[in-house]
Amino acid sequence: MVLGFAMGRLKFVSSAEATTLNRIAFLILQPALIFPLVNGVDLSAFYFDAIAIYAVAQVVVFTCALLVGVFILKCAVVEAWLLAMATVFVNSLLYIWPISSFIYGDDGNLPITAVVVWDATVTFAFFIITTDLLVNKGQSVAQSILRLVKNPVLIAITLGLATNVLGLLAAEPILVACKFAGAGAAPLTLFALGVILSGHRLLPTKKVTAIAAIKLCLLPVIVVVLLQWGDLPVEWNELLLLNAAGPSGAMAFALAMMYKVRTDTIAPVIIWTSVLTLVSLAWLA
Repeated sequence: MVLGFAMGRLKFVSSAEATTLNRIAFLILQPALIFPLVNGVDLSAFYFDAIAIYAVAQVVVFTCALLVGVFILKCAVVEAWLLAMATVFVNSLLYIWPISSFIYGDDGNLPITAVVVWDATVTFAFFIITTDLLVNKGQSVAQSILRLVKNPVLIAITLGLATNVLGLLAAEPILVACKFAGAGAAPLTLFALGVILSGHRLLPTKKVTAIAAIKLCLLPVIVVVLLQWGDLPVEWNELLLLNAAGPSGAMAFALAMMYKVRTDTIAPVIIWTSVLTLVSLAWLA
């Protein structure tokens, strides 16, 4: 991200080029990242009531953020939709996973893996479909369905889940190729994010402050409240809270660039939540 910001400020990479890099990351590298993750994971090891608790928290927080975005911050519906996405889609893989592994060892990977798989499949698919429909709401149902069934990310999610359920593990050469390509998805998206940020002011606006506050305060609080009704192992409770307190992931930004939605609020939300969680996560950990 820092490299992208520097390249953007020095005019070595333009916003148009960053958009192209984001498309490559989203349409080619992201499916390569998702397929082996979903295809090879042991779903039977997950506590599905934990995922249900986390999902309910996401719905509650997303709804609150969407209402704030539309009625208080006066955002356009699509912009508010993606800002609300930024409050519930956490940077689990790059930010929380290393922390959980360091503190809990291998045992710390399972709850975070469960959230990553949930977000990479159901949550991400939901936001891809709904954002596409919101942006292209004038098109016919047939056109929308045809466009969505050709989406590489949705294809990767569907194939990964189908092969997992059927017990069909992908061949090793396919997995190696996917993992090799998928490793570039997050860095390339973050590089594009840095380039776009270089053209925006970094001081938080009212919108950025409100959305970041909802992400950093409301999501962890709702997760804590809902966990009181669960009967989960202690480490699952602790790690679900740790994940909820993490920064916004870059996928809301990636979707905004893909569908030409304003990025001047979404991009700073990712930056500021990433910076502020250095303090909150240090305290929680």
